[in-house]
Amino acid sequence: MYFQLSHKKNSTITTQVMCAIVFCLFSFIWLYWTQVDVLTVAQHAFSNGQTHYDRTVGAILITLVLQLMQKVVFRFAKLDKHAHALTYVPSMLMLALICKYTPEMSVSYPWISTLLLVVIVLLVWSASLWMAHQMLPFVSEKGNTGVFSRRNWVNMLTMAGMMLMVAGVSNTNAVFQFRSHAELAIGQGDYKEALRTGSRSNETDVSLTMLRAYALSKENLLGEKLFEYPIEGRGQDLLPLPGSKSRLLILPKDSLYFHLGARPIGIHSMKRYLDLLEKDSLATHAVADYRLCALLIDKKISDFVHYLPQYYDLNEYLPKVYREALTLYVHSTQHPVIEFSHEVMNEDWKNFQALVRAVQSKKEKDARLYELYASSYWYYYFYK
Repeated sequence: MYFQLSHKKNSTITTQVMCAIVFCLFSFIWLYWTQVDVLTVAQHAFSNGQTHYDRTVGAILITLVLQLMQKVVFRFAKLDKHAHALTYVPSMLMLALICKYTPEMSVSYPWISTLLLVVIVLLVWSASLWMAHQMLPFVSEKGNTGVFSRRNWVNMLTMAGMMLMVAGVSNTNAVFQFRSHAELAIGQGDYKEALRTGSRSNETDVSLTMLRAYALSKENLLGEKLFEYPIEGRGQDLLPLPGSKSRLLILPKDSLYFHLGARPIGIHSMKRYLDLLEKDSLATHAVADYRLCALLIDKKISDFVHYLPQYYDLNEYLPKVYREALTLYVHSTQHPVIEFSHEVMNEDWKNFQALVRAVQSKKEKDARLYELYASSYWYYYFYK
């Protein structure tokens, strides 16, 4: 009899230890790698920039607190055997709420929807606790020994379901993740990391486009590679001016404005801002590429051709995007005001036009053009 009780106790402890290990590993990984940028932005927003989130300290501290919460719940719920994992529901719910932040919350927190979520989860959890207590006396101990016992598998599946709940409630929006990480990388002066973030994805928004333009400008690559990334918004949105849709999460706006020359005061238009910088002799060399790329985003080729000679010698090397735009202009305008000819670009243009004419199926044409020319200004101009 003593050995049987000891065996049951050891099985119970094994189940509890396994659940604790799985929860702590999941919580730490989720906080340290998956949600670190979201939490950094959230802490910055709610503290008005007074405190900074430390990924290591934060992940360890939050995990320990949530594990302590489970211990308290277990003491009152007294659930073991097949239902022990249910004692982690409040901890998992708290973990999900911690990682639920979106930029809109710093303006108006969704108290009603959050409260409704908490109430629903706790009601379902309470019902599950009651049912589990009713079933405990009828649970057979047969086949419930060892690490790979049926009891442990049931608990692991329950933990997996709660992990999915955390992923569903937390902010896992890809564009927000890209945007947060890129902005933090820029703040650390790591512009290559900012440009690498989300570079294989077609998802973007106006703010991410603005951040990439800034990072490219810092690397002197704005005129070379801007259209190698998906573009969203207007040329105006390359700066977080009041008249723009782009916004920063953590970076001070002055970091962008001083890169161009000076902070704008009471200016809503990017064109007026750049004009005043040049008029007052405050403009840095970055102003040229910002103005030219903004015009190309808006597909204002004639204005682009008007400004280009003011910044670049057409007989010298021109960035790739400008060569493509000039080639498009020369070949699509009956009486171009400037002459431009580039042997490689002319050949590429002929191939581009030949592909457009040769493929009749719209679906196939879109696929072929995207495969060969997605990073070109021509594709953006005609198909975006």
